[in-house]
Amino acid sequence: MTDKIAIYPGSFDPITFGHLDIIKRANALFDKLIVAVAYDNVKNSLFSAEERIKLIQQEITAHHLEKTVFTSSFSGLLVDFAEQNKAIAIVRGLRAVSDFEYEFQMFGMNSTLNANIQTIFLPASKQHHFTASRFVKEVARLGGKTSDFVSKNVALELQKKYAT
Repeated sequence: MTDKIAIYPGSFDPITFGHLDIIKRANALFDKLIVAVAYDNVKNSLFSAEERIKLIQQEITAHHLEKTVFTSSFSGLLVDFAEQNKAIAIVRGLRAVSDFEYEFQMFGMNSTLNANIQTIFLPASKQHHFTASRFVKEVARLGGKTSDFVSKNVALELQKKYAT
């Protein structure tokens, strides 16, 4: 029997409790989940792709998910990466209606490029509706408390970035 593999792509700059919520819930639906950090990220990243992967791996280990959740980076088309990894689905988290509009357009493009790979939308849990990495970075940059949004480890790494 073939494993059901899904890809959860994103920038994860940095990984938040909202991301972890989606990871845990998607992990329950698939045999293997690959958290894929985008190299071709149009966003201005605070952390390098390698740093983001390291932070994600630390969170996966801390939550005892390392047997079924893996990390990777990718560049180029997501559907090509998914096909190379024999994934049957792309998992996307939704926080607000604005997320849905963007993600629905991405679904349309991805399904046109490869109709064999499904897109699964998981709505954010209510406590994470407004958790976005860009807001967490802004709070950290201004010296605010980030412990409601990220783990202690990620909060420490944010402090280090903004201390320089």
